[in-house]
Amino acid sequence: MIGEGIHEDALTHLVQQRAVRECLVARIDGGPTWGLSIRLGGSGARWVPVRSRREKVRTWASLTAVGRFADGIGLRGFSVEL
Repeated sequence: MIGEGIHEDALTHLVQQRAVRECLVARIDGGPTWGLSIRLGGSGARWVPVRSRREKVRTWASLTAVGRFADGIGLRGFSVEL
């Protein structure tokens, strides 16, 4: 689940269990696409990127699209790094 990233279906389950501590949206490698990472557990927890079934990192073309995804899986909010 968390080796190289967290799959969307596992993320949905973690959100339902209220196990996600923080969410961060940032541009991927300074490019035009956006990625979502989560942090679980305590203060020393690392950021884990959301991945799709086919890709190591799930990307979105806009913040609006990330927001729709987050809303669809039940995330209450996220921070954005510009």
